[in-house]
Amino acid sequence: MAERMLEGKVAVVTGAGRGIGRAMALVMAENGAKIVVNDVGAAVDGQGHDETPAQQVVREIEAAHGQGQAIACYDSVADWDSAQRIVKTAIDRYGRIDIVVNNAGILRDVIFHRMTPEDFDAVIKVHLYGAFYVSRAAIPHLRAQESGAFVHMTSTSGLIGSIGQVNYAAAKLGIAGLSRAIASDAARSKVRSNCIAPHAFSRMIETVPGVTEEQMKARAAKTRPDQVAQLAAFLACDAAAEVTGQIMGARGNEIYLYSQPRPIRTIHRGTGWSAASLAQTLLPAWRGNFTPLERTRDVYPWEAI
Repeated sequence: MAERMLEGKVAVVTGAGRGIGRAMALVMAENGAKIVVNDVGAAVDGQGHDETPAQQVVREIEAAHGQGQAIACYDSVADWDSAQRIVKTAIDRYGRIDIVVNNAGILRDVIFHRMTPEDFDAVIKVHLYGAFYVSRAAIPHLRAQESGAFVHMTSTSGLIGSIGQVNYAAAKLGIAGLSRAIASDAARSKVRSNCIAPHAFSRMIETVPGVTEEQMKARAAKTRPDQVAQLAAFLACDAAAEVTGQIMGARGNEIYLYSQPRPIRTIHRGTGWSAASLAQTLLPAWRGNFTPLERTRDVYPWEAI
């Protein structure tokens, strides 16, 4: 029998009814964790409510690992009081919380000049506010026990770039900053915080324009949610005690460690700068070091393995 890396731990996984969230809930349960399966059961754009997906994942976990190993929770991450109830579900049912996986998300893709404030706000609320609300609800418990791990889902849409996803990209890059700051603030309490930028077939991938059905099937075969889930389980376990404040990626059988913004060039002028002198000096010196305006597919031109 494989080693159970999360034995005795309790994990809250948001957006766990389908796709990557479901895979993370199943893999963490396989590794011995008790799971709060949180999902409102909304459509990709955040509309609607269906308790069936969360219930089905609970049934899958219980069938494989026994009764009591999972509980469904249908509260929304996008509301402060509701997020408190998500964490309370773990405390009331299992007496503790050790892991928070902030995975819940929606998409409302539209080119920037047509994006409405409502579409921007809705995506920010679920992704960025949701990650903050659930993490903030959990941190008093993790600090008190001096242990715990946050695993947040970021995206190459924010880290690299994407078209028609200003709201999503802003939220996902914000989550990377949120995770880094949580890691700093919580380090003294031995609480860790890391991000994963996943490449895996899911309902959200299906919304990407310009991709044929054949391409979708090929991507689904090579980028499975369980590959992301294994990385999440590792980041949540005690074996990763030294890993915090990092951004990793999973794409097929490849695992990435992402760089984070640091100065790469400096330029100095003893008499100070004007706009004209910057134009004369900065551009020739730095032009070759500017980050290209790329999209994810430009940075990953090879197929997943």
